Amino acid sequence: MNILIKNGRVIDPKNKIDTQQDVFISNRRIAALGKAPDGFVADQTIDAKDLIVMPGLTDVAARLREPGYEYRATLESEMSAAVAGGVTSLSCPPDTDPPLDEPGLVEMLKHRARNLNQCRVFPQGALTYGLKGAELTEMVELTEAGCKAFSQADVPLTDTRVLMRAMQYAATFGYRVWLRPQDSFLAKNGVAHDGEVATRLGLPAIPVVAETVALSTALQLARETGVTLHICRVSSGAGVEMIRAAKREGLKVTCDVSMNHVHLTEMDIGYFDSNCHLVPPLRSLRDRDALRAGLRDGTIDAICSNHSPVDEDAKQMPFAEAEDGATGLELLLPLVLKWAEQDKIPLLDALSRITINPAQLLGVKMGHLSIGAHADLCVFDPKVAWKVEPAALKSQGKNTPFNGYEMQGRVRYTLLDGQLVYQS
Repeated sequence: MNILIKNGRVIDPKNKIDTQQDVFISNRRIAALGKAPDGFVADQTIDAKDLIVMPGLTDVAARLREPGYEYRATLESEMSAAVAGGVTSLSCPPDTDPPLDEPGLVEMLKHRARNLNQCRVFPQGALTYGLKGAELTEMVELTEAGCKAFSQADVPLTDTRVLMRAMQYAATFGYRVWLRPQDSFLAKNGVAHDGEVATRLGLPAIPVVAETVALSTALQLARETGVTLHICRVSSGAGVEMIRAAKREGLKVTCDVSMNHVHLTEMDIGYFDSNCHLVPPLRSLRDRDALRAGLRDGTIDAICSNHSPVDEDAKQMPFAEAEDGATGLELLLPLVLKWAEQDKIPLLDALSRITINPAQLLGVKMGHLSIGAHADLCVFDPKVAWKVEPAALKSQGKNTPFNGYEMQGRVRYTLLDGQLVYQS
């Protein structure tokens, strides 16, 4: 099927394109930009006048809750949320039930996703069996099944000898290790940043040093083993500075930040708003400003939604007892646009954080509009304003700290492999 997307402002961060031109799609691939290829006849035409045409978003952290947690969300509901947010590729952490530690589980998840044909799913394999931190998984078999990286998700790996062995093994085969740095002992039972708000509300706290101690260990082991290390959801200014220094040193280290932490701080907890019970915790205004500075100078490579749908009952609890997590797939694009506007970041640069950069972190050939590339596209209206209303979200998880916020920028069309999978 041939599709013409005409009159749109095309932004492709990889190829440094930001200009008004037409996009021609043929046989599920990008056939041409600007001028129609010979003999091209469109079967479908999308008028993108006053709209922006960009590669489909790539999200490096989106929990789909299958298998095992279907009462929180289903693959169908979260795929619908993904395409409504312009997300055409996503990576899901391995903390399902059972965890993604066997090739059969990974193959089943990818098969289910392919049948739905709405979004590409690139699972992260469990670094250890059952995420118990004792025995390494069969990384070769999990990679063959479709895993793009290996992670413990939010489950701590306290045995540093096991972690070192995992990094050595991964380095040998060129696999990526993804870690969220948090010392489980320093963070034990904590639910909020160790600052003014936690003190005022009497909430158990998680100090910044819980992140930096774990991060120091991970960086030291990466230095020793030569592994390709990705730091997930950095949350503190101190953490950003450590990663900046590691990059200057030449370590193979990258990192991402949650969109929640780009915009929110500990103050947003207010009076025990459980929608702000997140992992890692929302930190100080100074930390948030440092995260934004890290995005501007390239220390932080990507922005993710950290999409973690939670059932309503689990959030209707006292803050310290409420389940952590928030929905985010449908909010990723408008929140990145909001950050770009606030910090006066050119769109070409801002959109790289949710297209080509995360695709490169996963090692997949997505996130760009090069000739011959998969025709995964997001077409959005940058000017339309809308209010976040949980009931209107397609995700089964309706909890978000941005409930009631005014957003600007809404997806009009999402294409996957040259097929229209969402239209508003």
